[in-house]
Amino acid sequence: MIDEKGGGVVSCLEERRAGHETWVRVEKLEKGLCGKSRPVFFTGVATVVAKLFNIVDPDFTVFDKKDYQQFRILQRMVRDLDFSIEVIGSEIKRDSDGLALSSRNVQLSPEEREKALSINRSLFRAKSNVEKGQVNCKELRDRVIQAISEAGGRIDYAEIVDQESLEAVEEIKSPVVFCIAARFGKVQLVDNMEIDV
Repeated sequence: MIDEKGGGVVSCLEERRAGHETWVRVEKLEKGLCGKSRPVFFTGVATVVAKLFNIVDPDFTVFDKKDYQQFRILQRMVRDLDFSIEVIGSEIKRDSDGLALSSRNVQLSPEEREKALSINRSLFRAKSNVEKGQVNCKELRDRVIQAISEAGGRIDYAEIVDQESLEAVEEIKSPVVFCIAARFGKVQLVDNMEIDV
C-alpha cells in the first residue's frame, strides 16, 4: 500500500505545500529503526493510510510484516483512533532462496543478491541460538552484524526489540523481533525475524 520509495511521504509533503495542516503521528513507535533515518516517513504513512481507511471503511486490512515497524504503527493508529478495522500482519513472503520479496531486489546484481542472503541466514541462526538458550542481545546482534559485514553488507541498523513497543531489549525474556536494514551495493534491504520465547 505504501511504496518502499516513500510515495506516501511525498504525497503528504505535497499536501503540506497545498495548505494541509492535519497529520497523523504515532510518536513513540515511529522514532526507532527506520524512523531514525527517515523522521517524517511514518507520519506520511499514517496520514495516508488513515485517509484511505476513512474513504474505504474496510473491515480488515493486511500488511506484510517485512516492514514490521510500519505494521505496528498502523496497528497502533487503528487502536488509538478507534477505527473498527482489524490490522492483520502477514508472514514475510520470501523467494525460493530465502530473500525477502521486495521491489528493490531487481536492483541487486547476481553477486549482490547472493551476498544479501546473509541477512536471512544470519537471522535464522540467531533465532536458532535463542531457542537453544542464548538470550544476550548484544552477542546475538554482534554475530548477525559480523555475518552480514563479512558478506559485504553495510548495516544501517540491527536491533532486537519488543514486538509490541519496538523498544530495544538487552536480554530476551518475552517475544521480540530482530530487525535488520543493510545495504548491498546501493540497495537497502530490510528483513526481520520474530522470536517468540
